[in-house]
Amino acid sequence: MVGLSIGEKYFIQGGIAQDLRTDGRKRLTPRPIFVETGVISQSNGSARVRIGATEVIASVKAELGRPSALHPDKGKVSINVDCSPTAAPMFEGRGGEELSAELSVALQRCLLGGKSGSGAGIDLSSLAIVEGKICWDLYIEGLVVSSDGNLLDALGAAIKAALSNTGIPRVNVAAGASGDEQPEVDVSDEEFLQFDTSKVPVIVTLTKVGRHYIVDATSEEESQMSSAVSISVNRQGNICGLTKRGGAGLDPSVILDMISVAQSVSERLINTLDSQIAAAEAGEDEL
Repeated sequence: MVGLSIGEKYFIQGGIAQDLRTDGRKRLTPRPIFVETGVISQSNGSARVRIGATEVIASVKAELGRPSALHPDKGKVSINVDCSPTAAPMFEGRGGEELSAELSVALQRCLLGGKSGSGAGIDLSSLAIVEGKICWDLYIEGLVVSSDGNLLDALGAAIKAALSNTGIPRVNVAAGASGDEQPEVDVSDEEFLQFDTSKVPVIVTLTKVGRHYIVDATSEEESQMSSAVSISVNRQGNICGLTKRGGAGLDPSVILDMISVAQSVSERLINTLDSQIAAAEAGEDEL
């Protein structure tokens, strides 16, 4: 928890009410975002994202697996987040474990459409190799290095950047396998297919403080929130997932307004993130 005096709390709440936050931003203005790709050489793709003093890393590892019986024509994706105890005092002990689990579930809902996979922002069918027999399993790991609020959005941006950096090895399937036989495959060490991230969404969290909501809240602002709604939106403006935290209820009309705002904010965020990813990839190619 962030320890604030009564005066500091009133200052934060009053500034948000007047559309002038403590760092000079307006309610719907995010902080600058910085992206670096290819930060973990042992992974298939990775990225580091900084938003203010919040810093996170995401990595993607691809392994051959077997599709589930419920979705034989799709691959599988798992998302796991770890909060470094050095990132914030609250991450030490059970506090970090609980937040890691909460963030992992929230990312699952926002990017994969829940456990069923319906409405997934990541195209799971693109990971299938042989229906019912072989697919790619993607293991996405997120690490919170330092925290000053808005962790979910930062992790979502890092995952999108890491997937953009991900190369999936080309697989050649030997002919002749029939029935229940497991076909033989040859996994290339030289040819890689770029993962398609055109429909991978970004996450926009709207944090309600007093009567107003803000984007990209800092830790101090989050300490004053009554609730927060995180909405994942793709380039086409489609809603891929939604999750809420905080005990205070929200009127349905307010949520609809939040979704409209999230769609507007996401368009700018996607353009900024894409330009940052392109610049990071260009810099990586020059090395």
